[in-house]
Amino acid sequence: MPDPARPPIPAQSRAGFAGDVWGGLAAMLVALPSSIAYGVAVYGLLGADYVAHGVKAGLLGAIALGLVTALVGGAPRLISAPCAPAAAVLAALVGQMLGGAAPVEPGRILALLTLVALMSAILQLGYGFAGGGRLIKFIPYPVVSGYLSAVGAIIFLGQLPKFLGLGHGVTLAGGLLTPAHWQGPALIVGTVTIAGVLLAPRLTRTVPAPIIGLAAGVAAYFALGLRQPELLSLAHNPLVIGPVGGGLALFSGLAEPWQALSGLRPGDLRDLIVPALTLSILLSVDTLKTGVVVDALTQGRHDSNRTLLAQGAGNVAAVFLGGMAGSGTMGPTLVNVESGGHSRRSGLIEGVLMLATALVLGRAIAWVPVAALAGILLVVGVRMIDWGSLLLLRQRETVLDFAVIATVVVVALTTNLIAASGAGVALAIILFLREQVHGSVIRRRLTGRRISSTQHRLPEEQAVLEKHGEELLVCELQGSLFFGTTDQLLTELEEPLRTCRYLILDLRRVQSVDFTAAHLLERFEKDLARRDGWLLFSRVPASLPNGRNLNDYFAKLGMVGARRHVQVCASLDDALIWTEDRILAEHFPAGPGADAPLPLGEFDLLREFTTDQTMAPFAPCVTERSYAAGDIIFKCGDPGQELLLVRRGIVRVRLPLKGGGYHNLVSFGRGNFFGEMSFLTREARSAEAVATTATDLYVIERARFDGTSRGYPLVGVKMFARLARTLAVRLRRTDIELRAFYET
Repeated sequence: MPDPARPPIPAQSRAGFAGDVWGGLAAMLVALPSSIAYGVAVYGLLGADYVAHGVKAGLLGAIALGLVTALVGGAPRLISAPCAPAAAVLAALVGQMLGGAAPVEPGRILALLTLVALMSAILQLGYGFAGGGRLIKFIPYPVVSGYLSAVGAIIFLGQLPKFLGLGHGVTLAGGLLTPAHWQGPALIVGTVTIAGVLLAPRLTRTVPAPIIGLAAGVAAYFALGLRQPELLSLAHNPLVIGPVGGGLALFSGLAEPWQALSGLRPGDLRDLIVPALTLSILLSVDTLKTGVVVDALTQGRHDSNRTLLAQGAGNVAAVFLGGMAGSGTMGPTLVNVESGGHSRRSGLIEGVLMLATALVLGRAIAWVPVAALAGILLVVGVRMIDWGSLLLLRQRETVLDFAVIATVVVVALTTNLIAASGAGVALAIILFLREQVHGSVIRRRLTGRRISSTQHRLPEEQAVLEKHGEELLVCELQGSLFFGTTDQLLTELEEPLRTCRYLILDLRRVQSVDFTAAHLLERFEKDLARRDGWLLFSRVPASLPNGRNLNDYFAKLGMVGARRHVQVCASLDDALIWTEDRILAEHFPAGPGADAPLPLGEFDLLREFTTDQTMAPFAPCVTERSYAAGDIIFKCGDPGQELLLVRRGIVRVRLPLKGGGYHNLVSFGRGNFFGEMSFLTREARSAEAVATTATDLYVIERARFDGTSRGYPLVGVKMFARLARTLAVRLRRTDIELRAFYET
């Protein structure tokens, strides 16, 4: 990941052709020794005679990847070359073939490696065409960390024998415990190389650290040769790469693996599917991870799907050229960016320079010490291990994340990286289930005492609703309702379900519902029905992310129907109104809002007007109006200054929105009033009122009211006092709901 202490590199840093040239040159200098080292790490396992083949494979892979991915790629500054994940997977496959009950001959192994790389490249092309570049964001970081740490550990352990100069047939364990097997020149050269790589950044940042480390190792080797002349001979010298061939000889022997493919058996493809799949995933993740880091440094954004297509095409070219597979590599890419590269042209230049270097300096590469390459890879391996993951052991909550990382690493070391990939996928599923199970699917839970509908109720009705508030439970659900979260949902609702009769489940934020969850909801409904209660669904999504229509799904499962105590409501407010009406109907048998028109003297707002003889002078201020269901009573912006009292029916006040929509603010039933804001301030209406049902109103005009108040001041005093009291009660109720909203 990018160093947080280092400021992002501007997108057009050292812009122009010169910047691309310097970036390509610097990237080539970093990729050259690494590519050779990775090739030797894989093919050198076949014996000393195949070390030169490994050098060729590394160089040819770097050339093909550098040229092709730059021409096709979707990440402007990305440098592709043979990489550590490829070396680890292929080396593990070679070790498996050599260590089996029936060891495979080297020629056949070359053919199988070629086939694995080709299958992996084709899979990468498939990922790109299928839009798989977006999937990297769904891979849990502990799994990625485990992969990379395992690759680093495998590379480190695989290079120790070369670093120590262990002879052919000596195991790593035996060599470590027997210093007599160590070769002094290899140990000295490897140590000097590691020191050069580590100290290089303190000396200069112009020349890449691997180049300085390699130069130091070569210098140390020739210095030792002054005292041991046998080191200065290429013949039968296991401490150097050996003859590679310069010029066009680099491309000799390309047909050898393809000729061996003719001897493949039908079962070989089946056996190679898992290694190819593992290699394709690791190379893709490594490439996209590098692209994400570059985006963070340059404040840019790469095309992940096109990048995968380019990487697949580059690996196809590398296979047909006889080279090693690779990915978008972190080291060369960052060097390219820091040296001024800003376009795909820098990657193309890196490929051209790699080709020129291989053609011109091919013979000189023969003198590169194997221990020097091992030293470079030892540093790479150590740096790939996520040492920061040890901090996860400090907290109990992150121990499982560390266990995931450790499991992938242990499986890779005890079996192979292929098995570790399967463990990683399984653990990714476990991580997902853990997050789903531990994270509550209940976003908010309230009883009827802390939430109410937007329909204003009369004081006596509100008192009943507050008294029986525990009979209503509202739960806003979120996330996925599936077998992994149903037990947690049941545990959280088991206790309140024993006392409530109405359960409202708001499903607006639900992402998925499986059959297990649906069965649990059906159980809720049956438990409520025994107490003559109801299960209500509000804001049911018309379409879930998986395309399922939840209403149709519930209907097909038989969860809704005439015999079910289930009610589906379009909004949470509709569900609350429906529930409140049923509760009130039990205590007011006539039903709220369904009575005959309410006389003027029975309104709570005008209470006591009759007892002190103020109703007679007040009555001339009042007129009557009637509206059919759906009629507009007033619109937003109207100049009306009237206070309206609901004699019969229900009125909904709503706020018009841009685009023709509405937001329902509040509803008023029989015995309530509305329009008080314009009545008090004499300003235009701020919302609109619509008759939900057939409605009868009393209308108090402000002009008439003012005239009456001047003749009978007590009328004005009592009216404004009653208005103030009612508004205060409404605000207090609003405070309770706001507090419940912020506390849940």
